[in-house]
Amino acid sequence: MRRTSTTLILLALFFLLSSHELFLKSDSYFFKENSQQELYLFNGTFDKSENVISRDRIINPKILGPNYEFKPSSDDYYDKGEITFLKFKTGNAGTYVAGISTKPRSIELSGESFTTYLEHEGLTEVISERKYKGISDQAAYEKYSKHVKAIFQVDKKRTDTFSSQLNYPIEFIPLENPYNLSVGDAMSFQLLYLGEPLGNQTVHISSSNNPNMNGKEETSLRTNEKGEVSFTISNTGHWYIATIHMIESNEEKFDYESNWATLTFEVK
Repeated sequence: MRRTSTTLILLALFFLLSSHELFLKSDSYFFKENSQQELYLFNGTFDKSENVISRDRIINPKILGPNYEFKPSSDDYYDKGEITFLKFKTGNAGTYVAGISTKPRSIELSGESFTTYLEHEGLTEVISERKYKGISDQAAYEKYSKHVKAIFQVDKKRTDTFSSQLNYPIEFIPLENPYNLSVGDAMSFQLLYLGEPLGNQTVHISSSNNPNMNGKEETSLRTNEKGEVSFTISNTGHWYIATIHMIESNEEKFDYESNWATLTFEVK
């Protein structure tokens, strides 16, 4: 059964205001060997978490390092305020990758709100297709899931685990170790969807110390035919790259299916 128009409006406002992006973060991405540490999930924006992630939604969590693999259980998480924390112990020195995927959820947006959302995320192909079909003013029922990663460094030794593929539906793969880079260097990623390079996809990039990215909160770029994108590290701080990939759903009760990806790291 379709939701009432009042419910649609309230859901649309909540969805658009909170952005609902998911980030796997840390206060510092530099840890010591064999030390107790924490990562945490921000569900909302890069600066503020709107709500915790319930344990039943988390799937395929893992942390990989040199001769190290940790698969968290429900006992390794705890909530504080609107943030979900993940406790773990590091292993040997090296560069690590951590990831969490979520089960799908759904939302229905009015035609106007859905178009605003598509414009914000740079999903121009979906906008054009809806215009072509004459359905831009129609409500859209979307199923979405999120897949988030963080790259962190344990002591000084750099290793190639940072490029490990976690086999999420969509994910960013760093093409160089971010902990070998400094301000002024180029950072590159490859975006994979179902294990294959995803070209001509809009991605958003920003950082915690970025001076408004020339007046913008984010820089938006598109991947090339190999699914690759590069940008210059302009400042120190916590960085992220994010994207949303959307297709028409083949499930009868949904109009669209989207997979969201983010990856975070730190530059000193």
